[in-house]
Amino acid sequence: MSEVTTAPALTAKDFATDQEVRWCPGCGDYSILAQVQKVMPTLGIPRENIVIISGIGCSSRFPYYMNTYGMHSIHGRATAVACGLKASRPELSVWIVTGDGDGLSIGGNHTIHLLRRNFDVNILLFNNQIYGLTKGQYSPTSEEHKITKSTPFGSIDHPFNPLALALGADATFVARTMDRDPKHLQAMLLRANGHKGASFLEIYQNCNIFNDGAFEIFTEKGTKGQETLFLEQDKPLVFGPNADKGIKLDGFTPKVISFSDGFSADDCWVHDEFDMYKAQILVRIFDDPKMEGHLPRPFGVFYQTDRPCYEDAMAMQIDEAKAKKPADLDKLLRGNEVWVIN
Repeated sequence: MSEVTTAPALTAKDFATDQEVRWCPGCGDYSILAQVQKVMPTLGIPRENIVIISGIGCSSRFPYYMNTYGMHSIHGRATAVACGLKASRPELSVWIVTGDGDGLSIGGNHTIHLLRRNFDVNILLFNNQIYGLTKGQYSPTSEEHKITKSTPFGSIDHPFNPLALALGADATFVARTMDRDPKHLQAMLLRANGHKGASFLEIYQNCNIFNDGAFEIFTEKGTKGQETLFLEQDKPLVFGPNADKGIKLDGFTPKVISFSDGFSADDCWVHDEFDMYKAQILVRIFDDPKMEGHLPRPFGVFYQTDRPCYEDAMAMQIDEAKAKKPADLDKLLRGNEVWVIN
């Protein structure tokens, strides 16, 4: 009787390569890489069935450091390459690693069309609000009046809101996390992987060389409790260092309420990540001048829904077409005219 052997369980080390990690010391990308490597063994997916595709930028070094299949593609086109791969090999787990410049500037068109088509892939968009690889120019998510090498008098561009853009493209999963909250980042990676369809995960990532401290208010202990709002399904929107504040909807306008003024969690807006209309309000909490008072920045899953995936619909269409009219490749190649050579 032959002995049955089982493969040893994978660990984070199994997903690390022998390549030297070449990011600036202190870069937020190190944390993101570490959390992805920790999460991957828990997915139960063989390494040979995982593919990581990147474009151009600091984040795009990612495939070199993951012991899976991968491709370092061209600027802004990681999404296009990933779509082709998923269409031809739908059984693979495909991850796209991109940045706010790569994915929202030159690659913006590809990003929105991937989201509307709803390929079953995971987009990790590292947002540091700057061009890091090309040495500190302003990016599509840089705030107005941002002084950089390319905008010495301050940027006059209105920045993209990545999550609002994703919702506008009818993305079926929209979430936000940050590099300096490892547990939350891991949880969001798991949620993104578990979603059937295109998942769009924005990750606030600190560029300590060209835009240091851009998200410090959300990550430092002294301010994090006051400035962040963590979304949980069916839970009231409560925040504050002592969980003593909340968000209440006044019509369509979110307002901060304090429990010391007689309010309680029962008065707060209860999060429903399947409510597209409230998700539209949530993604714009931080940049709508009409909203009253200072509001915390939300993190978590803003919205998710179910919709058929592109590759599934494509396979079904091909099968239906074959059933209606069986294909004969030899006949197609021969055509209608045949010459006989003696």
